[in-house]
Amino acid sequence: MYGFRIVDKLQKIDEDIRSDQLKYHAKRVLVSKEFTFDAAHHLHHYEGKCKNLHGHTYKVVFGLSGYVDERGLMVDFGDIKDIWKTEIEIFLDHRYINETLPPMNTTAENIVVWIYEKMKESLQERQDQYKDARVEFVRLYETPTSYAEARREWMEVE
Repeated sequence: MYGFRIVDKLQKIDEDIRSDQLKYHAKRVLVSKEFTFDAAHHLHHYEGKCKNLHGHTYKVVFGLSGYVDERGLMVDFGDIKDIWKTEIEIFLDHRYINETLPPMNTTAENIVVWIYEKMKESLQERQDQYKDARVEFVRLYETPTSYAEARREWMEVE
């Protein structure tokens, strides 16, 4: 009805495809992964609603680039999740981020730079595994329609 079918034979490595065929190209590619977290904060030197303690469901979008390995993978999405869970999210999710982040006004503009720096540091620690991998951008949504962004070209120049 919809053209759905079960494959006749599952492709096997070194039988139907050679190991040296897994890497299709030698180009830089970008992979992206999104996460959400809930956190409370308030802003200093600000006249408006955000001077009061309140919370958000934030969304973080990472853009990481690099070259594929012999398998055709640049970075495993599960590894990005592991970095997020063990090295970044622990400071953010269900936290009062005014006390868990370094001293700063907890604006989206400040938080996104902190997240960028943490991911960059984590990738550098794994350079043997992800050669030439770099953070291209981090986008932090504070609401569904409002975000701040840190980009590599801005972070490395300024």
